[in-house]
Amino acid sequence: MRITEVNTHLLVAKLKAPFAYSRAWYDTRTSMLVEIVTDEGHIGWGECYGPAKMTQAIVDELGTLLIGSDPLNSDFLWHDLYSRFRDHGQKGLLIQALSGVDIALWDIRGKHFSAPAYQLLGGAWRSEVDAYATGLYRRDSGNPLVYLAEEAAEYVEQGFRAMKLKVGFGVKEDVAVTRTLRETIGPDIALMIDANHAYDAVAAIQLGRQVEELDIGWFEEPVPPEDLAGYCAVKAAISIPLAGGECEFTRMGFRDVLTRRSMDIIQPDICAAGGLSECKKIADMAMAFGVRTNPHVWGSGIGIAASLQWIATVPTHTPLSLAPAQPLLEFDQTEHPIRQAILQQPIVQNKGVVSIPTGPGLGIEINRDALQFFRAAARHL
Repeated sequence: MRITEVNTHLLVAKLKAPFAYSRAWYDTRTSMLVEIVTDEGHIGWGECYGPAKMTQAIVDELGTLLIGSDPLNSDFLWHDLYSRFRDHGQKGLLIQALSGVDIALWDIRGKHFSAPAYQLLGGAWRSEVDAYATGLYRRDSGNPLVYLAEEAAEYVEQGFRAMKLKVGFGVKEDVAVTRTLRETIGPDIALMIDANHAYDAVAAIQLGRQVEELDIGWFEEPVPPEDLAGYCAVKAAISIPLAGGECEFTRMGFRDVLTRRSMDIIQPDICAAGGLSECKKIADMAMAFGVRTNPHVWGSGIGIAASLQWIATVPTHTPLSLAPAQPLLEFDQTEHPIRQAILQQPIVQNKGVVSIPTGPGLGIEINRDALQFFRAAARHL
């Protein structure tokens, strides 16, 4: 079997209303998808996290090097492409592009052997996963103490048992909003906070100490990703578990995170950190250090499906316990017209639980009509 085509699909959708996290406003959602075609008729799909036009350009370049290769030789291809561009891309855009390619190759492998990717990765620990709602972003009007509380109540009504709040808007405001949400959802719903590295260690410690009593599941990206010393300082100063890693790449990057014991929970994004091949290695390495793995998920249905295949293989955090701690699925609830539309069968949650697809490869089929619609939208922007 040989690769005959590597195609990229840049998709764009305008939002009905903008929303913000601590770093920027969104009024548009984009997705950059990878399609790899073989001479046996198998088609693999992947997705790249990051700036869509930039990762598209890199995948187009990588694709020229993949034509004629055996797609089942994915581990060799990963290292070959990484080594070719090591001098220019040990982190960031190159690895994000390589992630989409790797995911697509695993999709092909599963279709070739008529098995889900998780089975070929060693088998599943679980057939379903608890999901937490990612939302609770800022809006361009209204009182956040009111509209965020209303949104949180809606997630509880939908059956979610956990949710994540965006912070990073100033310590005083973050404390007020976090306290309001805890009062709204009660003590039995898990609540995490995510600053998207808005703070330095001093401010992050101030925030952490003031919300410790609210039973926060984790404090995500309190400081910039390159500031591992800052992570260590925050970790030593507060009792809330620290999470991070969506801006880290490959097992080499996570090696430093783990050896410095800077995080309690690592959050690689499969569409950014190196794909299924690399994320499996990262999770296994984290287990050796006694650090939890809880994937970051932000993208279209392809990224969600790939993340589910990986989550199926991530061991429980306490595998010998009678009540083991399981990894959670980040389930984005913000407006994203592309997310489910490109799937023939949407991935949905039922009372806060998502089933892991059991079909070959990623276990999904693509709606090419939707693909064409959002590609056309991209050409008009």
